[in-house]
Amino acid sequence: MILPEPAPSGRVVAVRTGPMALSLPVLAVTGLAKEGRLAAGPGVAAIGAGGNPHRLQAMLAERVQPGCRAVVSIGIAGGLDPDLLPGDVVIASAVQAGNRRYEADASIAAALLARLARPGLKVLPGDLAGVDAAVLSLEGKADLWSRTGAAAVDMESHVAAAFAERHGVPFAAIRVVCDPAHRALPAFAAQALKPNGEPDILAVLAALARGSAKVGGLVRLARDSKAAFGSLARCRALLGPGLGIPLAEEPLREVA
Repeated sequence: MILPEPAPSGRVVAVRTGPMALSLPVLAVTGLAKEGRLAAGPGVAAIGAGGNPHRLQAMLAERVQPGCRAVVSIGIAGGLDPDLLPGDVVIASAVQAGNRRYEADASIAAALLARLARPGLKVLPGDLAGVDAAVLSLEGKADLWSRTGAAAVDMESHVAAAFAERHGVPFAAIRVVCDPAHRALPAFAAQALKPNGEPDILAVLAALARGSAKVGGLVRLARDSKAAFGSLARCRALLGPGLGIPLAEEPLREVA
């Protein structure tokens, strides 16, 4: 059962309730293994490809049928909007990738914004930029921001959006800023993951040994990651079963 959130005073909202088992799950598309573990739960099937969008495309291409009632890209992202800080949450209005623009489901996006509007949690709507390679430098982030106006960037949302469009199912994205626009990522970061999305500790140690990673940079990245995953965990708890997306076949009832 999806429990309704308290409605603002004087406002009537529509909610759905019903047995979760009667509907297909929401497909949560992630990159990191930690994101997948957070996303998984009742009414949610999580899929991830270790931060490799090409591998993710291949995994999703194997799904002849979507097997889900909605697709949600969920996880951390790089900040492009200079006003965003680690831990700030972006609910996608759309995903821009190359010359394509994938619109998010407006009703789901509005419901997510309402559900996550809580004190101490900065949540805002905005476009996401989808890329096939990590944007590490300040110059790269600034260029992408100027070309797209997107609030944040990640490597899974455009793949998830294309899959949803192909199968005619609703799409949404919840992305939490990790590295802000004013912070570059160390060059080794693009290779610091295992194929299953777990951190590659040996790769990090090798980067330190080579001098391509600095301890100070790792400390800042760890601090930003802690803030981002703290917000992501709070969002996940607030969303509840099915990532807060109601069952398609459930009847609407009014809650004052």
